Amino acid sequence: MKKLELKYGCNPNQKPSAIFVNDGRDLPVTVLNGRPGYINFMDALNSWQLVRELRDATNLPAAASFKHVSPAGAAVGLPLSDVQKAMYFVDKDINLTPVACSYIRARGADRLSSYGDWAALSDVCDEVTALYLKNEVSDGIIAPGYTSEALAILKGKRRGTYNIVQIDPAYRPQPVEHKDVFGITFEQGHNTCRIDETLLQNIVTDCRELPPEALRDMLISLITLKYTQSNSVCYVKEGQAIGVGAGQQSRIHCTRLAGSKADRWYLRQHPKVLALPFIDGLHRPERDNAIDVYLSDESADVLRDGAWQQLFTSRPALLTEEEKAVWRSTQTGVTVGSDAFFPFGDNVERAQKSGASYIVQPGGSIRDDNVIEACNRYGIVMAFTGLRLFHH
Repeated sequence: MKKLELKYGCNPNQKPSAIFVNDGRDLPVTVLNGRPGYINFMDALNSWQLVRELRDATNLPAAASFKHVSPAGAAVGLPLSDVQKAMYFVDKDINLTPVACSYIRARGADRLSSYGDWAALSDVCDEVTALYLKNEVSDGIIAPGYTSEALAILKGKRRGTYNIVQIDPAYRPQPVEHKDVFGITFEQGHNTCRIDETLLQNIVTDCRELPPEALRDMLISLITLKYTQSNSVCYVKEGQAIGVGAGQQSRIHCTRLAGSKADRWYLRQHPKVLALPFIDGLHRPERDNAIDVYLSDESADVLRDGAWQQLFTSRPALLTEEEKAVWRSTQTGVTVGSDAFFPFGDNVERAQKSGASYIVQPGGSIRDDNVIEACNRYGIVMAFTGLRLFHH
């Protein structure tokens, strides 16, 4: 197929709408089920590039959970601990495949933002992954293939309308790309920069030790940022993004937003959260919303009389601000990446509050010395890549 007509563009009034390859080649995608729209394909094609590059860089299956052309989460297929299974609503006795682990981790970075996501897998979607996705609210999925069992499961989602897209993994775009804005055509070279460990050699801080896990997480942060609307900052731990701050006009606001998401991810592992006594039959989105409110300044909204009975079998104890602060202070080993340089040391000050031990950024600010000094004060290892990763 050379051209696929879409229902409409970003909004229902934006017609006509279609996708095609402008050099006349056949489309590299096949719709196996559903009717994906304009935004669906924007998410699908950006997320596919992300997971393909993660796969190449780490040699591990990779997944992403996209919303509005930015990742809510991205991850590689490392095993899940029992705590992670509990916080991601996975049966502790289930035998998970690496590709299933990658999506569960990606979805788990920010479950509230992943509601109604577009899923992307670097590898063939298997039955275990499809069974997990079956119970999540999602708009669609892109992968290089599907087992027959997985395809049958996914075709049953959303009363048979779930969007399933298969992409040719051998497809490569033309080296020059175009984009129209207000009737004006923009032209630029496709961003083919390769992100690998050769970018991580310029350590500029007193602390210089980068264990293999930190190197891997630096690659994950940079590749995630490459496909995140700028400005953007990404916090990564144990092979998965745990906080993405996208599309902010100020760098510090990116760092704060991503850091607050990383804090929320870590607080979900608090024993009081894991022990919340949800009533039977409460769906995952309702649990996610309840946990989010429970961890917020508005916790009374789910703990007051008349409210908690709708969610819990008994009234949970409050997680106090002091308890939250103590728990957050135990977070360590986090890697923070930025798509452009940190202009001030305040970004480091905020990042270390969320457990940052490693930072990777392009460098090149006139205040690099101030940023390096802040890292040295906290014993943070920082690498300069010299590579900006803006994405619009």
